[in-house]
Amino acid sequence: MNSSYFNTAAGAFLGVLFVLMTLSIVSDGIFDAHEPETEGFAIEVAEGGGSESAPAEEAAPEEIAPLLASADPAKGEAVFKKCAACHSVDPSGANKVGPGLWDIVNRPMATHEGFKYSAAMTEFSEGGTVNWDYDHLSHFLTSPKKYISGTAMGFAGLKKIEDRANLLAYLRTLADTPAPLPDASAAPADAAAAPAEAAAPAEETTAPAN
Repeated sequence: MNSSYFNTAAGAFLGVLFVLMTLSIVSDGIFDAHEPETEGFAIEVAEGGGSESAPAEEAAPEEIAPLLASADPAKGEAVFKKCAACHSVDPSGANKVGPGLWDIVNRPMATHEGFKYSAAMTEFSEGGTVNWDYDHLSHFLTSPKKYISGTAMGFAGLKKIEDRANLLAYLRTLADTPAPLPDASAAPADAAAAPAEAAAPAEETTAPAN
């Protein structure tokens, strides 16, 4: 074997060895894993123990009495179109999906002839001793299912107090003798307190039902 061939072979070997060593060093740098100072994962917890704050107490509905003297029955009749599919205002007192609403203001709750009321409505009425006065009607129309838990009246409610005032002004006219307007300076009745908690299927689907 001549020296030229030996030198070539030796050079090739050294070149391969150099490449392998270089790859080893580079791979160690890329894939080197260090032991963590602390085992496991750190989980951050919000200050204050992580407990959720309690929801703010829901504000009571505004009192309707001060608005009724200036409420517009004509505008209330337009609002009533949302109720007309389920409630009749015929003087005969005819029932539809919900009870008839002729002479509804100050009528005893859950007593309209020929209509089957839910257990929740019957319980809330305390045997027909509670009347549909202006306050009860306003609070119920704001959110029926919140005011009388368990009522089957599938109506989202009238959130604007002006709409409720106009609607009540219209309903007031649907009687042989319209109910007197409330004294706006009087203290609100206790009847507008917390709604009953009973849950049962039943009746009303839009406007006030009794």
